[in-house]
Amino acid sequence: MPPAARSTRQRAITNENDENAGTTRLTRAKSAALGSNDIAADPVKKTLLTKKSTIGVTANGTLLARKRNALGDVSNVTKADGVNAGAKLGKDGKKPVATKVSQAAHPTKVQKPSRANTTRSVLAPKEKNVSSDLKRPASGSGIAGHATKRRITNTKPAKEEDLEESENVAPAPAKANIPATKPVSVKPERVASVDVVDPVEEPVEHKIIPNLDEEDADDPLMVSEYVVEIFEYLREVEISTMANPDYMENQNELEWKMRGILVDWLLEVHTRFRLLPETLFLAVNIIDRFLSSKVVQLDRLQLVGVTAMFIASKYEEVLSPHVQNFRHVADDGFTEEEILSAERFVLAALNYNLSYPNPMNFLRRISKADNYDIQTRTLGKYLLEISCLDHRFIAHPPSQVAAAAMYLSRLVLDRGAWDDTIAHYAGYTEEEIQPVLNLMIDYLSSPVMHEAFFKKYASKKFLKASIVLRKWAKEYVANYGNVLQESLNSSE
Repeated sequence: MPPAARSTRQRAITNENDENAGTTRLTRAKSAALGSNDIAADPVKKTLLTKKSTIGVTANGTLLARKRNALGDVSNVTKADGVNAGAKLGKDGKKPVATKVSQAAHPTKVQKPSRANTTRSVLAPKEKNVSSDLKRPASGSGIAGHATKRRITNTKPAKEEDLEESENVAPAPAKANIPATKPVSVKPERVASVDVVDPVEEPVEHKIIPNLDEEDADDPLMVSEYVVEIFEYLREVEISTMANPDYMENQNELEWKMRGILVDWLLEVHTRFRLLPETLFLAVNIIDRFLSSKVVQLDRLQLVGVTAMFIASKYEEVLSPHVQNFRHVADDGFTEEEILSAERFVLAALNYNLSYPNPMNFLRRISKADNYDIQTRTLGKYLLEISCLDHRFIAHPPSQVAAAAMYLSRLVLDRGAWDDTIAHYAGYTEEEIQPVLNLMIDYLSSPVMHEAFFKKYASKKFLKASIVLRKWAKEYVANYGNVLQESLNSSE
């Protein structure tokens, strides 16, 4: 029988290594014969029984079959080790209340009450130690009211330091912070803006001035879109093209009276050739600027005048007179070659800069605000040409001379006051015009010095402007002569 013995030994060995070896060693007869003392003496085996078997132990030590749920008892409350499982049972053999809560939670398969209680108890001390500002932005509770109240209490000392952090919070806390911070900064800004508007309201009347350039929107030659910028540029350029008002001090053989005689003769030439008014003003400007930089002899002064008129006619006129005509006008005192060589010399002395803002341009600009009154503009032309003859006007820019000419002509014809509209388009107020106005009245009230000029504007073609203005100037000096002299002396 040796083979049978080997098989039993092998079975015994495999049974010892088996997980259920404890159950195979203990039988029902042995368990009934065992006592309580024996159970206590072998705690290791009984702990294995309680953990890995489904048999329960009563108070007397008997083993009973235990009913398990489908998923088993997973709660930490019902777990027991060894014989202590029997001690946790009540006297009636029932489990305590804690086990009932866990068993009631098993059918629903949800243990939220127990977990919620444990998480609250665990997180309570953590919330006290950790700042609420760090957790609440991450939490998705959505309760903005509580967050704002606690943030207000926490951020009170840090309002001035952490303004950017408070602005980056959700919209609800931003509303809570508005009454504390924003009204203080916004209200003074609004008050400041209102205070700034109040002084601006005084010149708001200038904004009521009508835009007269809109009438010329359909005429491309008027360039109404750029007219404002053009005249601003002309006012900047006129200062750079002004001559030296004291250049006669550097001339050895010339005097201011000789200059007046030369310009009076050029007026005759200008009228004979029927040239534009702009040509005359540019020619006089060329003469003054050239004499400001070069010393000229007396016998060459007429050559400077003829050359200046020849250059100006080329610049302004559509069909300028030939050089032979200017030689003939000068009584053949100069040859054509001398006039052409003088032309090159004068242009080189001026650096070929002929961008002179003509006063006729400013006169037409102001006349636009005067509804293009023919009488007013004719008298204004006469007053403008006075600035060519009298050397005292060299110190004043052409725009100011044009404004004074229009002001005096309106005053003589009684066309009304110098209102805001005219002052806007003229660019000068009554006070700024006063120095040039006194010079014009003084010239008109004095005896006639330039006969060609006086006869030119005494004709019906020019509405007898020279006669009308001289008559008015004499009456004005008779009434306000002392005031005029005082103003002239103060200006000098």
